[in-house]
Amino acid sequence: MLYVMWKNVGRLLASSTHGHGHTPSRVSLFRETLFAGPILGLMLFVVGLAVFIIYEVQVSAEGGRLQQALVIYYSFNIICLGLMTLVSLSGSVIYRFDRRAMDHHKNPTRTLDVALLMGAALGQYAISYYSIVAVVVGTPRDLLGALNLAHALLMIAQHTFQNVFIIESLHRGPPGAEPHDTTPKEPCHGLTFANLDALHTLPGCPPTPRLVGTNPVGPHEAVAIILAPRGHWRRRCLKDISLFLLLCNVILWIMPAFGARPHFSNTVEVDFYGYSLWAAIVNICLPFGIFYRMHAVSSLLEVYVLS
Repeated sequence: MLYVMWKNVGRLLASSTHGHGHTPSRVSLFRETLFAGPILGLMLFVVGLAVFIIYEVQVSAEGGRLQQALVIYYSFNIICLGLMTLVSLSGSVIYRFDRRAMDHHKNPTRTLDVALLMGAALGQYAISYYSIVAVVVGTPRDLLGALNLAHALLMIAQHTFQNVFIIESLHRGPPGAEPHDTTPKEPCHGLTFANLDALHTLPGCPPTPRLVGTNPVGPHEAVAIILAPRGHWRRRCLKDISLFLLLCNVILWIMPAFGARPHFSNTVEVDFYGYSLWAAIVNICLPFGIFYRMHAVSSLLEVYVLS
């Protein structure tokens, strides 16, 4: 946490990160959002806290109902990870229709953010991979094994699609940055096929008759006026997606950071690998997963500011 704070102290997201000319503005947390993402994220956050408390009480109590606690824990995580996967995928789809220019400038901070996200995700990838192997190869076929398998598969999918969404968001320009496209020359009327390389050698085309008003508007301004409402709705959707993913990552960071260890409560992996080997895998890889959630929150907050 100290490293992330030290790395981001004094950063100017608008000017230093992207190199565009707009001035940074004050950020309001729920400004220009549809409120669906924050509300759904807060609901999952509260439900996640309740599930975490129930899990800890039932696991630590003598004669507690361990299997019921694991079913509740895995069910919540499956729902949360499934929603996060769909939301991240929808955010990537929205970017397919975004007209903002891609930022290809060298940015050491952004490069480090991407490297940390990809590297920290490997820890959770490893835990999920070993869990999938233990469930598929292991002999027990019960409800808990099916939930464990679905949880591991969704964990891999969620990390992958969320990384794609965050990386694509960090490489987008600020709102209003249009791609720099050169306007092609207008071919002469009557030519079915035109060689654009040799078009400049042809005599000039007669000017197309245009209606000139008192206050003419160019084609780029007209397109901008038409597409402005669409771009506004896209920005609102992206802000909602960022806040929803941020809140979900917070609750998924709190659970393992404050002691939730279904990896040892569920005996499938322990019976398959042995306690010593499985404990070594979890103790090495789980800190990377916790750091990934923390760093994803920082990156998603930056995505929200830049959307």
